[in-house]
Amino acid sequence: MLGHWNRRVLLALLFSFMAACSSPGDKGTQPSPGEGKGEGGSPSVETVAEGLATPWEIEFAGEDIYITEREGSIVKVRGGKKERQPLSLSRPVVQEGEGGFLGMALAPDFEKTRRAYAYHTYREGNRLLNRVVLLEETDRGWREVRSLLEGIPGGAIHNGGRLRVGPDERLYITTGDAGDEESAQEPRSLGGKILRLKLDGTVPADNPFPGSPVYSWGHRNPQGLDWSDDGVLYASEHGPSGMPSGHDEINRIKPGKNYGWPEIIGDQGRKGMERPLFHSGSDTWAPSGLAVSGEKVYVACLRGEQVRVFDVKRRTSEVFLEGLGRVRDVAIRDGYLYLLTNNTDGRGDPRPGDDKLLRMKLKEG
Repeated sequence: MLGHWNRRVLLALLFSFMAACSSPGDKGTQPSPGEGKGEGGSPSVETVAEGLATPWEIEFAGEDIYITEREGSIVKVRGGKKERQPLSLSRPVVQEGEGGFLGMALAPDFEKTRRAYAYHTYREGNRLLNRVVLLEETDRGWREVRSLLEGIPGGAIHNGGRLRVGPDERLYITTGDAGDEESAQEPRSLGGKILRLKLDGTVPADNPFPGSPVYSWGHRNPQGLDWSDDGVLYASEHGPSGMPSGHDEINRIKPGKNYGWPEIIGDQGRKGMERPLFHSGSDTWAPSGLAVSGEKVYVACLRGEQVRVFDVKRRTSEVFLEGLGRVRDVAIRDGYLYLLTNNTDGRGDPRPGDDKLLRMKLKEG
């Protein structure tokens, strides 16, 4: 009886092993740390900088690369060496949950002024809020020049936080609903919106709502922004994580439009509300930073642990790169795709050298 039982166990184990190897969902052996599976499946990722602490944003200035870290610092990468620069702010950065020192956008005249825009979480009484500030780089790090916008709803979740200077030289800002879903449908709230300001912090006269910084609304937690060469603005947005789960979105952003959260998700429709270009259905990408190149939109995915590429002309979506863990931001420069891993954010599985700034050559055409 014992021998028969052992044979049954061995056969069961062998069957389980064979089923696991042939499972349709199996991705095979993952690349070793610092590599990754790129276009064509070949390991083609190189490390630009490592030892980063929960990085969030990539910005380029000449040969320098600036990276924000959520705890409240900026890392300057030059010639493969990194310098962690301190911040001097009138309100301390509060890194709590998903909050902290998040987005950054260099001023168009940065080479002359050394100024940049930044978005960070702060505390006022017992509330967490977010603000947009103008910074200046000095020999001793970065100092706050002045605050441009305060009182943006904040919390342990859904802070938005991406900043971009658009081709119209206006500052665009993504904000999350901070866990208050209804704020996204409240036009007077700054939560769950994409905002648009002049570079001096004032409201442009051609904004869709007179006197308001609101550019689009009905967003849950948008964290990616970029423009195509012909001026189309795209945004990535986290969908709900409860039931129904998933329904992360890639949207084409138009001024004054309502993108539906929390009234509609996915393919649902309602008069006066926009459907997404793409959504994840019941899957979860947790999309963050976004970069556009031609007809393709590259998106950093956190829970998806990949970079996805969306072809807006062909309306296709596929994995572009995986095997590196959580990915927070992507950027394109000189034919390379740069990306930030985010395995040290408390939700990932850190590997030696994490977190990292990586890059890979994009195929031409």
